[in-house]
Amino acid sequence: MKHLYVLLFLFTCSIQAQFQLNGIVKDAVTTKPLPFATISINDGKKTVTDVDGKFSFQTISTSSSFDVSYVGYKQNTIAISKGKNFYVVNLSQKKNELDEIVIKSDNPALSIIKKAIENKNKNNPQKKLSSFEFKTYNRLLVTANPDSIKGRIDTIMVQKTFGKKFVKIDSAKYKFKEIIRKQHLFQTEKVSLYQYNHNNLKETVLGTKMAGFKQPVYEIIAFNLQSFSIYDSNYELFETKYNSPIAKDALRDYNYKLLDTASINGRNAYVIYFKNKKKRKSSGLEGVLYIDQNNFAVSKAIMRIRGVLDISGIHEFKYIPEEDIWFPVHKTFKIAKGKNDDDIKILGGTIQFDGDIKDNFKVRKKQSTDYTYLLSESNNFDIRYNIPIEINKSAVAIEIKDDAINKPDSFWNTYRKDSLDSRSLNTYTALDSISIKKRIESRIRFGRKVINGYLPLGFIDLNLRKVFSYNNYEGFRLGVGGVTNEQFSRKYKIEGYSAYGTKDGAFKYNIGFSSRLEKFSNTWIGASYTDDLREIGSTIFPVVKKPFKIYDPRPINISTFYNYVSWKAFVETKILPKSESVWEFNHAVVDPKFDYTYNLNGKLFHQYTLTTAMVSIQWNPFSDYMQTPTGRIEVEKRFPKFTFQFTQSLPKVWDNDFEYTKIDFRTEYEKKYLNGQKTSLLFEAGYALGDIPLTHLYNNSPNNITKETIIKRMTFAGKNSFETMYFNEFFSSEFAFFQFKHGFKRVKIFEKVKPSLVLVSRMAWGNMTKPEQHLGLEFKTLNDGFFESGIELNQIFNGLGLTAFYRYGPNQLSKFEDNIAIKLSFVLNLGL
Repeated sequence: MKHLYVLLFLFTCSIQAQFQLNGIVKDAVTTKPLPFATISINDGKKTVTDVDGKFSFQTISTSSSFDVSYVGYKQNTIAISKGKNFYVVNLSQKKNELDEIVIKSDNPALSIIKKAIENKNKNNPQKKLSSFEFKTYNRLLVTANPDSIKGRIDTIMVQKTFGKKFVKIDSAKYKFKEIIRKQHLFQTEKVSLYQYNHNNLKETVLGTKMAGFKQPVYEIIAFNLQSFSIYDSNYELFETKYNSPIAKDALRDYNYKLLDTASINGRNAYVIYFKNKKKRKSSGLEGVLYIDQNNFAVSKAIMRIRGVLDISGIHEFKYIPEEDIWFPVHKTFKIAKGKNDDDIKILGGTIQFDGDIKDNFKVRKKQSTDYTYLLSESNNFDIRYNIPIEINKSAVAIEIKDDAINKPDSFWNTYRKDSLDSRSLNTYTALDSISIKKRIESRIRFGRKVINGYLPLGFIDLNLRKVFSYNNYEGFRLGVGGVTNEQFSRKYKIEGYSAYGTKDGAFKYNIGFSSRLEKFSNTWIGASYTDDLREIGSTIFPVVKKPFKIYDPRPINISTFYNYVSWKAFVETKILPKSESVWEFNHAVVDPKFDYTYNLNGKLFHQYTLTTAMVSIQWNPFSDYMQTPTGRIEVEKRFPKFTFQFTQSLPKVWDNDFEYTKIDFRTEYEKKYLNGQKTSLLFEAGYALGDIPLTHLYNNSPNNITKETIIKRMTFAGKNSFETMYFNEFFSSEFAFFQFKHGFKRVKIFEKVKPSLVLVSRMAWGNMTKPEQHLGLEFKTLNDGFFESGIELNQIFNGLGLTAFYRYGPNQLSKFEDNIAIKLSFVLNLGL
């Protein structure tokens, strides 16, 4: 009995110690939540509200009240009522609220932030520590809180004038609530080893598990949700970079306010609120920094952006006394719906937020996606530092071990911080069952193949690019082609195609064979034979993978081709870090299919033989790569990208007729904005020296036909071609090309009419050495430059759009209408 009383006493004490209060802090007038408000409990504890203004803390039952304060608002003291555990706290603004947030010369937060910036290198683990490694358990959910959903049943009994009857009501929320009570919408787990040495950070995935998939979708695993380091000059949140609040020039971009002080790991910290100075709908980066009062290191950070999506990231640290440093131990990332008129899909459609505006331009009622959110949590453990570390395969940022997808339950039970609850367990069971029933993995494999231009048929992938095309020389080009896939062999490939032109009445064909030499670098060696046509003056970069189009409209009006019959040996490899290269030896017999003669020192060539060696390298120094059991993936496509190509003819080798050298260069830059806009830049240059025929020089990518009126010249626009430059108008032996594009987000006019406005400007300069050598085709040079600008209205209706361009500058034509080109555009979104 004595033991029973002791247990009852301890139980009572534990109830007192674990008394929990929850609530939300709001603006008294607007009722909007106030993030990062300070909660002070009279037992000495302090906390802050989260990005949604919500708070949760434990206190003893003897606590009688708590205080709530916020920048620019009057403090409010809330009495704690017995039996009440959820509080809605309303704060009223002070009259001088706007003055308080503006930085003044005596603002104490400024001196603290300056100290934090000054001591960045001393406090940054990647600067202060020579090496470190740790393991991380990460869990990502797409879910919703069922208690926040007001769901009702399908029918309800209502009172009518003559008795009662059942009335059908909207039950979508009820059904969604029932599902979300039992399971999450999506779930994945990951255990990784992080290693850092010599300014190189690598993640090795030891185990991964994704609900509904035997083989995970690797792109989701590698998705970069938030920056690893809080000390980088640019802080990244959901693949968008912002100037860090402790960057060297941060004071230019942010306002700061000292909110309070707090204790973390027994060390005092300043609590500083920061917010972007720019006034705009999307408020930019804002949040709270906890700055250690002794070493001015960041001991905790809360980052947030509010716009079309409501995104937050929290970084928590552990103090290491031996090194006087705060090391990251926990990260939280959350995405919820923001203010968006159009539907937004993220993670490849794994999560979708419906737009607020319906077809009639009225704000719609809340749907299930309004309650859906993505939550990712990472816990770091087994931390070791300043020890010898050798990082294997450092060329890739992420490596997934071959056995990572086959880990037993004992592995997961070892690394999970807490055991999975019934909702999480049901998620695996339910989604695995749905995936098998609906063949989701097979559909994803099929979709990936189609997006890349292939249709999987057993052990062969049919090449959709070879099925149908049209040009002025061949007419309709009908063909079939394909390549063996992984069901045939992962080590050997056989590929080829055959095509027939209805206008020229000739067959074209190709056959090739290759073998993989090494898996990690994905090195292949092979050989091929080809008898086909190619546009004159065109430059092909073998390492630049063009996106698949159901139909490429530009070749429609091309009529000048040359036939080539070639034998080629090649090596393709990714052995060089962050690059892909192709090395070729090629022997070709060239036959121009137009009136052309090459005059070399009085010797006339109508046909000729070229034997060349070529290397083409694409280098993506800012991208990150992931090595998976099935190959290497570029998971972080960052710009700029660079492509170098060098071609050298081989004199006196296999009947080669000419001696020449070609050097080609290409770089591209692209920036996507969270509001749907995109800026892209493209620069290309080429230099040819020696004896080289017109077929292998530069045509500068024209796309305009010689017709009298604008309407007769109306065809389809290309992606990177000069729409006002006529075919065969200019040729160059050396040239430079620049293109600028800025696309705005699509504007919804009607349900199926959503045009996208793109501003475009192009320019090129060039020169032709020894133009007298090229007989039969009249052309001009680009010594004075070529300029055009215009607009694209893409995807007006079912992928169709309209473009308009104007030609100006030294090569402007005398007739005004001849400088105008109006074209159709076609963009097909496969939606896979």
